[in-house]
Amino acid sequence: MATIPITKRGAEKLKAELHKLKTVERPWVINAIAEARAQGDLSENAEYDAAKDRQGFIEGRIQEVEGKLSAAQIIDPSVLDAGGRVVFGATVELEDEAIGDRVTYQIVGEDEADLKLGLINISSPIARALIGKEEGDVAVVQAPGGLKEYEIISVSYL
Repeated sequence: MATIPITKRGAEKLKAELHKLKTVERPWVINAIAEARAQGDLSENAEYDAAKDRQGFIEGRIQEVEGKLSAAQIIDPSVLDAGGRVVFGATVELEDEAIGDRVTYQIVGEDEADLKLGLINISSPIARALIGKEEGDVAVVQAPGGLKEYEIISVSYL
């Protein structure tokens, strides 16, 4: 299995989710199944069916998170020394060459991406256009509205 890059923060978030699933969600659903089973006829018991469905979801998510963590390559951006190049985990300040707006993004793994927080997926078009570039370079991104050009104002490893 190929390794999946993830920041230290992202790995901690997945570990916390796994802990919650195993210590809170799983026991709760087991209890819900037991209560529904105690009500008698299971063939027409909606609570039982809902609890079994929830159990399937929880067990599937536990397997998914464990798989991601086992394949994760944890990268701590604060210890990176990429010589000013944009790499996974880097925080990049960009200026849209057409309108002059400035934005700041951190390049992260798939599970961590959240555009509202300025976290972009490593496989997104803008991240792919930025990888390997340095401060002062211009990245050309194929956006839905056409080509966009961004000048890299700064690169940091936070």
